[in-house]
Amino acid sequence: MAATILEMVDIQKHFGHIIALSGVSFDVRPGECHCLLGDNGAGKSTFIKTMAGVHRPTHGEMKIAGEVVQFSSPRDAMAAGIATVYQDLAMIPLMSVSRNFWMGREPERGIWPFRRFDFEKADTVTMEEMRHMGINLREPGQAIGTLSGGERQTVAIARAVYFGAKVLILDEPTSALGVRQTANVLTTIDRVRKKGVGVVFITHNVRHALAVGDRFTVLNRGKTLGTADRGHINAEELQNLMAGGQELVQLEASLGGTV
Repeated sequence: MAATILEMVDIQKHFGHIIALSGVSFDVRPGECHCLLGDNGAGKSTFIKTMAGVHRPTHGEMKIAGEVVQFSSPRDAMAAGIATVYQDLAMIPLMSVSRNFWMGREPERGIWPFRRFDFEKADTVTMEEMRHMGINLREPGQAIGTLSGGERQTVAIARAVYFGAKVLILDEPTSALGVRQTANVLTTIDRVRKKGVGVVFITHNVRHALAVGDRFTVLNRGKTLGTADRGHINAEELQNLMAGGQELVQLEASLGGTV
């Protein structure tokens, strides 16, 4: 069994008197896709923002390669190799794919004070990295708004991997996509995993999780309900854990079996 890259131990997060997380433990190993599932309000967003350095945990420990760490900002998390791709993707639709790929980390050429954007390197790397992810662009200068939702997700994922992500957190990457685009993103996740990157796939879609997941952790009301390995849990069991299976059983009994 591979050693963990990232480990979250008994994480709690309080916002004043509101307890958003009440003891969540989670870990990620190299080359695996660990799915974090939960219904709306389960605590997924708070947990991944804590993992990504947006929030500091009220209690609990975070470990990178066994060493306890504390992140003061998302920049600290990125420096430690934890990259997050959020649903909004933080891209500018009218800007080129290449410019979006390199945003904030633009390569330069020449000597100071005459340094300038290295278009040749930026375009070459962008095309090459996108090909590695199975996307063949017409040209690096095409506006990213001309790509499909799945292709834009792939650009964001390729960017994170290129810049050294050891753990890639994907926040509901398939939630607004059609069937074909979803298949493209799930294929990209599989490619990333095979590069040795640990993937945290946040979703409420059980079918998507089972398609690529190696392990599955379910969050419910700020607590983990357990972690299962692939092959040891089925779609119905996962769905019941997410939706509060016991509550549904009680409701069905009270309604005389009509649910």
